[in-house]
Parts: sequence; structure tokens; C-alpha cells
Amino acid sequence: MAFSLPKFDLDSFIRATLAEDLGQGGDITSAAVIPADARLTAIMASRDAVVVAGLPLAEAFFRALDSGVVVEHLAADGDRVAAGTALLRLTGNARALLAAERSALNTVQHLTGIATMTRTYVDVIEGTGAILLDTRKTLPGLRLLEKYATRMGGATNHRLGLDDGVMIKDNHVAIAGGITPAVAAAKAAGLGRTSDPASVGPDNVGIVVEVDRIDQIEPALAAGADRLLLDNMDVPTLREAVALIAGRVPTEASGGVRLDTIRAIAQTGVTFISVGRLTQSAPAADIGLDYA
Repeated sequence: MAFSLPKFDLDSFIRATLAEDLGQGGDITSAAVIPADARLTAIMASRDAVVVAGLPLAEAFFRALDSGVVVEHLAADGDRVAAGTALLRLTGNARALLAAERSALNTVQHLTGIATMTRTYVDVIEGTGAILLDTRKTLPGLRLLEKYATRMGGATNHRLGLDDGVMIKDNHVAIAGGITPAVAAAKAAGLGRTSDPASVGPDNVGIVVEVDRIDQIEPALAAGADRLLLDNMDVPTLREAVALIAGRVPTEASGGVRLDTIRAIAQTGVTFISVGRLTQSAPAADIGLDYA
């Protein structure tokens, strides 16, 4: 199954991950106890009810060590499956498949865990109109994969990096001397919204300004903010903020959002809700590879 992510070097990721596990001597256990020409048929299955993510990466790991492996995809990324569901069937060289097993499982377990947690948040805010966003709170080196997993779970990607959007936060404001000079400096640098305000979304956010108090809203709007990040506001304050903004710019609630609080936050009328827990705290899914 072909797999491609913009800016992601799949071959380098596969090589580096396998090299970490194989070390200098390779799988010395399999080399000692399994004949070189032995064949293995195995099933990768989920022991949990999950939203799947990472199966094409698993295939890439197995194929890197056995180019002739036969891989049958029994599920696809983004599928919601029950506990006990078979995801992949593999037939190939036994030594190669066992050597790739841990790298493949680690990746699928991690990404599936993220996708599964993301889907729980998406389900809770269904019908409110709010859009779930991920954040940059990702493991170093895995951001593109983790953000891929949140998409499989139904979220929308926030900015991928510091060069992917202007976000003026409290430290920027403090150093710049206020919201107005901070926004003015960003605009003077040629940054900001590139199209009509109605089209401002996760891929074209313009200048986002963080506010954590009601009295900061009008100055931020007057300065030319294209979107307001309503940071660490409780539900009554969020409701007041949304009413004051009155649709003039999109709004994003952020900070300490949990599964038990997100629906109330969504019902305040905010446009977006960003949740760092999706990538920061998702537990790995229980997925195994068993002899068939």
C-alpha cells in the first residue's frame, strides 16, 4: 500500500528505526533458532476497540527486510474496528518478519492510540459545530506521523511548525510591548491573512493573537488579529468572549481541555478547540502479531 506524507522521509524513518532495534548484530535470537529459509504467516490484530492508524508504515517495515513479503490489508487507516479485529495478514521470510515486528508494532500501536483518543474527542463534540485541532505538543521527530494519526481520528491539523502560521502569544506581547505593536510588527514583516476573512481556517489562519482576559479582546481586534486564541478561559468566560467577538473573527479555545470538559467548551460557540492531549498523552493501543 502506497504511503506518502508531504515533508516526511519514509525511507529514512524506516531505516533509522530498524537500525535502532537491530543494532550491529541483528536479531541474534532468530538467527540462532530459525532456519534461514523458514516461512511465516502471521496476523496483526487489535486486542482493543480502536481507530486504526499506521498500517502502511507497518508494511514498509516488513518490506524493508523482506522485499517479497505478501501483505494483505484487512483494515485501513481511519477505520474504527472492534477488539479482536485482524488488521494485516503477512506471509514471508520468518527471520525478516520477526526482526521487523517490534518496529512495526511500536509504530502502529502509538499512532493507533492517538487516532483512537482523537476520535473519542471528536465524538463528544459532534453536533456542536466546533472543530477539533491538534497542537505542536508532539514527540520530537514524530510530528508529521502523529498529526497524520490525529487526522485519521477525525481532527484537523493545526500549524505543523513555527513557520506554518503567525501566533502571537503572551511572551511575544510582553517583549514587543503590547498587542498592538506585536500585530503591527507582524504585518510590517509581510505576515498575516492571505485571503478573505471568511476563508480563514486551519490552513490559512492569518495572525492569531492569544488573549486570556476579556479586556484584551477589543485591542486585539483593533490591532488587526485574524483569529483569537482564547487561552485557559473557563466556560462562562468563553461564552462571554464569543458573544463579544460576535463572529468578527474565528475563535479558538485552548488550554487544559479534557474529555469531560470539551463538550461544554464546544457549546460556547467557539470555532475551534485545540487539544494537546491528543498527541501528548494518548496511550498505545494493544496490537499484536501472532503466528497464523
